[in-house]
Amino acid sequence: MDLFEKDGPGVPAGTQPLAARMRPRTLEEIVGQDHILGPGKLLRRAIEADRLNSIILYGPPGCGKTSLAEVIAGVTQRRFERTSGAISNVAGLRRILEGARQRKSIDGVETILFVDEIHRFNKSQQDVLLPHVEDGTVTLVGATTHNPMFFINSPLNSRSLIFELRSLSEEAISGLLRTALEDERGLGELQVRVDDDAAAHLARVCEGDARRALNALEIAALTVEPGADGAVHVTCATIEDSIQKKAVVYDHDEGGHYDTISAFIKSIRGSDPHAAVYWLAKMLYAGEDPRFIARRLIILASEDIGNADARALSVAVSAMHAADFVGMPEAKIILSQATTYLATAPKSNASYKAISQAETDVAEGRTLEVPDHLRNVKVRAVDKETSEYAYPHDYAGRFVDQEYAPTSSRYYLPVDSGYEETIAKRMKKWGRL
Repeated sequence: MDLFEKDGPGVPAGTQPLAARMRPRTLEEIVGQDHILGPGKLLRRAIEADRLNSIILYGPPGCGKTSLAEVIAGVTQRRFERTSGAISNVAGLRRILEGARQRKSIDGVETILFVDEIHRFNKSQQDVLLPHVEDGTVTLVGATTHNPMFFINSPLNSRSLIFELRSLSEEAISGLLRTALEDERGLGELQVRVDDDAAAHLARVCEGDARRALNALEIAALTVEPGADGAVHVTCATIEDSIQKKAVVYDHDEGGHYDTISAFIKSIRGSDPHAAVYWLAKMLYAGEDPRFIARRLIILASEDIGNADARALSVAVSAMHAADFVGMPEAKIILSQATTYLATAPKSNASYKAISQAETDVAEGRTLEVPDHLRNVKVRAVDKETSEYAYPHDYAGRFVDQEYAPTSSRYYLPVDSGYEETIAKRMKKWGRL
C-alpha cells in the first residue's frame, strides 16, 4: 500500500479528520504559497517536470508542507517513500536507503524520500542520509517547522534547496473553510451554515494553521444539533467553544485594529506599563502579527524616547529580531519586556521634532549650499583660496567652533529628561543651544 493512500484497511475515508480529507490533490489546490508555487516559479516547474532535486520545506504548522509532499507523490514517476524524524531510527533509515539503492541499480527506478519533521533527526541519522543524497540514491524532500540553518547540518543544507512556506493569510483560511463546507470530501453532504462572524473569528485565531482551522470547523459542525430544517447552524459562540478561544472586538481592517494599536502606543508614551501590557495582550490574543507590534515599538523608541534613553531603540530592535526568531507563543514574553521597558523609560520627542522641522525647512525654504570648507577634499583642492576645514580632534575637548550649515535654525532641542539632560548641558557648553 502506498504510504499516502487515504483509504487503506482500517482507515475509511469518512473517518479521517476533515483536514486530512481536504488535503490538496494538485498544485492548483494549494493556497497561500504563490511565492514558491506561482506560475513560472522554480519549485512549481521542477515538480511539474518531475525534475525535482533535494529540497527542504520550512514553515510553521499547518501551512501545507505535508500537503505539498503528497502532491509531489501524486505527480512523480519516481518511487515515493516516506518516514518521519519522530519515529524513524538509523536501522529503519538504512533499510529505506538500501531499497532505494537496489531499485536504482537494478531497475533504474529513482526514489524520492520524504522525511517529515526532519529536524528531529539526530546527527547520526543525518550523517547516514547525507552520502545517499549526495550520490543521488534518493532525492530528499524534508519538512520542518524549525529553521534548517540551525537544526539541520550544513552539508545536508548545502545539498538541498530550502523553500520557506508562509503562514496562511486569513483570506486563504477563509477560502479553505468555504471549500470544506461545499466539497463532498468535506462537509458538502451535510447542511452546514456558518455565520460570517464565526468564520472570520476562526480564520483569525487559528494563526495561519489550516489544519487547526479545519479540525475546529469539523468538531463544531458535528457537535451541533440540526435544526427543524435539518441544517446545522454554526455560530460564533460554537466556534469559540470548538477552538477554545473567545472572539474579541478586533477587526483587523477597520476601527478595532487601529484603535487598539493607538491605545497601546499612547499608553507607552504616557508611561503607563499596566495599560500598555493590557493592549498588547488584547492584540496578541486577537491574532495580531507580532512583527507589526515590534515595528511600532521600534518607531516609538525613536519618536517618543529618543536620546533620553538611547538604549530604548536597541531594546526594541532586539525584541523584533528575538520575537521573529522564537515565534509565538513565547514571543509575547519578549514583546512584554520591550513594552514595559519603553513605557518606563524617560521620554523625549526632540529627535522627532528636529527632523520634522528640518524637513519642513528643506521643502519650503531656500536650499542651502554646502560651505566651501565642508566640501569634498578633492573639490576644495581646486580652489586654493577656500578656507580650510578645522579637524575637531586637533582641538581641546575635540571641539572647534566653525560653521557647519549656513543657517541660524536650531532643530535639536534636548529636553530635561533622562540622558538628554546631559546632552543639553554639553550642547550649552558648546554654544549649540
